[in-house]
Amino acid sequence: MLTVDYDRLQVGAGDRLLDLGCGGGRHAFEAMRRGAAVVAVDADAAEIKDAAALMEAMHGEDQVVAASGGTGTALVGDAVTLPFPDGAFDRVIGAEVLEHITADRIAIGELARVLRPGGTMAVTVPRWYPELICWAISDEYHGVPGGHVRIYRRKALVNRLEDAGLRPYDHHHAHALHTPYWWLKCMVGVQDDRHPLVRAYHRLLVWDITAATPFTRIPDRLLNPLLGKSLVIYLEKPGS
Repeated sequence: MLTVDYDRLQVGAGDRLLDLGCGGGRHAFEAMRRGAAVVAVDADAAEIKDAAALMEAMHGEDQVVAASGGTGTALVGDAVTLPFPDGAFDRVIGAEVLEHITADRIAIGELARVLRPGGTMAVTVPRWYPELICWAISDEYHGVPGGHVRIYRRKALVNRLEDAGLRPYDHHHAHALHTPYWWLKCMVGVQDDRHPLVRAYHRLLVWDITAATPFTRIPDRLLNPLLGKSLVIYLEKPGS
C-alpha cells in the first residue's frame, strides 16, 4: 500500500527517482510501473536483496513495466552519505525513514542535494499524536536497535526541510486504519503477532490492501484527517 500520492509528486515516464529507505520496495515498484528510472536505497542488505530480485523479475514479467519503459536498481546505502552527484534525481521519496536517523538534518540535506532544481520530493513520517500514544503505551515499540528516535510535529519537520532549501507545496495524512492496529499491538506486545485480536485486525488490513474494497477504502479516506498514521509532505527544490 502506497503512502505517497504519485500525482501530487508529479511522477512521470522517464523521471529519475530515488526511493530512500525503500524497504521491500513498494514505492519503487509503482514508480517503475509509471515509467520512472528508479534507484532504491536502504541500509538493510536483506531488504535490498529482496527488492532487487523483484525488480529483476518485473523487468521481464511485468507487462506494465515493459510497456512504460520503467527500470529499477537497488543498492545498500547510508542516508547521510548518499553516493550520487548533485541534482541526480527528478523525484525523491523518503518514506518512513527520517524518524530512524539520529542525524536527520544531514540526511535531509543529502536528499535536497541530490534533487535537481525544479524537482519534487515526498517525505513521510509517523504522525505525531498516533506515534506519541504508541510511545506512551510501549517502550518496546521504539526502544529497539534501529527503532524510532524521535517524534515529529509537522511544523518542526517543515522547518527542517525549508532550512535545506526546499519549498513545501502540499501535505496530507495516510493509513488511518493502521493507527488502531499499532495501538493494539503496543497494548498486547509489539512482537505478539499471534494474539487473536492482532491476527484478526491484520487480516482486515491484508484484505484492505489486496481487495481495495470500498468497505475499507472509504472509511480510511474519511478518517485520515483525524487518525492517519503517516504525515506526507510534498516539496519542490526552487530553480529550473
